[in-house]
Amino acid sequence: MNTLDAAFWNNRYLQQQTGWDLGAPSAPLTHYTEQFADKSAEVLIPGCGNAYEAAQLLQQGFQNITLLDVSSVLTAELQQRFRHTPIHIVNEDFFQHNGRYDLILEQTFFCALDPSLRKPYVQQMARLLKPGGQLVGVLFNRQFEGGPPFGGSKEEYVQLFTTELTVKKMELCTNSIPARQGTELFFIAIKSAASHLP
Repeated sequence: MNTLDAAFWNNRYLQQQTGWDLGAPSAPLTHYTEQFADKSAEVLIPGCGNAYEAAQLLQQGFQNITLLDVSSVLTAELQQRFRHTPIHIVNEDFFQHNGRYDLILEQTFFCALDPSLRKPYVQQMARLLKPGGQLVGVLFNRQFEGGPPFGGSKEEYVQLFTTELTVKKMELCTNSIPARQGTELFFIAIKSAASHLP
């Protein structure tokens, strides 16, 4: 199954089959962005879901926020929810997206992709990041039966991400929600300032 199939994700939202939804911003990401000094940074949240992190970013003073999701059902709802804000909402396949970002937040998007798309995911992230830009997020440190979600391990992720980016941090989350305690890794991966990727 192609997990970037819009009809599949539209149906999940229409049927409210959103078991991954925390109902609140991710604590590890909130903690990180609170300390992120440049509030004028261009921020992307791919596979944004209900985008609780975007509302949190607005409260923290960020203004240049782009939300990206393949589900038109979801993005139509987000257009209404954020209509009085500067947030830019894009209904598009992540792998077709063009842009240049200082900060990309990863929250349950990577784990929704079929593992065959992981290398293209990292390549696309490297293309979307400005030199010196950061990909920051949370990954599952466990395996699942079937999927999505799809899991993995720290060693696997480090090997994958270092093909295009520099992994600055990859460690167990200390502030996961109780149901995910001990099963999440917080990571920071940086695009080299000297990178010549197009």
